[in-house]
Amino acid sequence: MTQETVAKLNPVEQFELQRLWPQHLAGFEVSFTNASLYMAIAALAVVLLMVVATFPKKVTPGRFQSLAEMLYEFVEGVVRQVAGEEGMRFFPFVFTLFAFLLICNLIGLAPYTFSVTSQIVVTFSFAILVMAIVVGYGFWRHGVHFLGLFVPHGVPKPVLLLLVPIELISFLSRPISLSVRLFANMLAGHITLSVFGGFAVMLLGAGFWAILSPVPILAITALFALELLVACLQAFVFAILTCVYLNDAIHPGH
Repeated sequence: MTQETVAKLNPVEQFELQRLWPQHLAGFEVSFTNASLYMAIAALAVVLLMVVATFPKKVTPGRFQSLAEMLYEFVEGVVRQVAGEEGMRFFPFVFTLFAFLLICNLIGLAPYTFSVTSQIVVTFSFAILVMAIVVGYGFWRHGVHFLGLFVPHGVPKPVLLLLVPIELISFLSRPISLSVRLFANMLAGHITLSVFGGFAVMLLGAGFWAILSPVPILAITALFALELLVACLQAFVFAILTCVYLNDAIHPGH
């Protein structure tokens, strides 16, 4: 296989940002990239789904209305169970976050598209947004008592000297773990699919060994089904962890 052919099968190439509309503002680059394009498509898809699904308002729901109602009830149940009744004030935010990430993950599985959630800057931005809301609401709702989140109840004072820094480090690491979990899962899945696709292409042009080409193709089919599950699961995990962190802001003493 030539070097040119190997380069074409580069599994990392699919994650490269491409400037579709180069722009600079006050010395900062604000170019419209392929990531921007697919985020806009995902946001539009969420809006269209909810608008189209709820426009007829039929007693007997159709497919889109049933899908929208299922998503609504699912996220509502998660928020209510994890963050309680007071947490329902954050339902619009959690629902929008879940629906957007889910659509982004699913769009990234389509051939010749771009996986937005495989970019750490995107997932980290969402994680920072979640933590900013948690900290902002925590201090607005409880004032300095929000800091009680870092002081476990019933622990002897000498032990607190060790536990408080641990709790603080754990809290500060939340945006990292939240963003890396989604980013790493989507990145690894897409690379694996690309590598097995490359194996299939190489075997098809390998003469006698072409008889083995169905093996990576079958593997790709199984991996795609797994990636479809992971795409849905990671959006759910991001949403439920968001609810857990919001619950800490609502009940910092628990």
